[in-house]
Amino acid sequence: MNFIVKLLISTLAVLVTAYFLDGVSIGNNQFYNGSYHILNKLSTAFFVAIVLAFLNTIVKPILTILSLPITFITLGLFLLVINAIIILFAGLLVDGFKVEGFLTAIYFSLILSLTTGILELINGKEKE
Repeated sequence: MNFIVKLLISTLAVLVTAYFLDGVSIGNNQFYNGSYHILNKLSTAFFVAIVLAFLNTIVKPILTILSLPITFITLGLFLLVINAIIILFAGLLVDGFKVEGFLTAIYFSLILSLTTGILELINGKEKE
């Protein structure tokens, strides 16, 4: 149940982040071709959340270990590059999710992290 809640929070965070960034577009996926535009965006954001969860679980630890010396030298700032690479890779995997460039992927990563943190903080306060 906790995973589903986190996945829904991530879906909402992807939608909010894509709304505020000009270089990110969500919608027009092959799995949902209905007439309701919001359902199209919601289903694409849900797929993006699933793919990002998978990539963060499998690919990110491998990239982090391989880039450990660079990450250490840059005091952890290289992790932003790793996050941007994962977001660009998710853009290639999910039909209907497009990120225009590398700098936009870095901005998307930062805003997505902040939005997810705020939404999880709100969700944590509701449980108490």
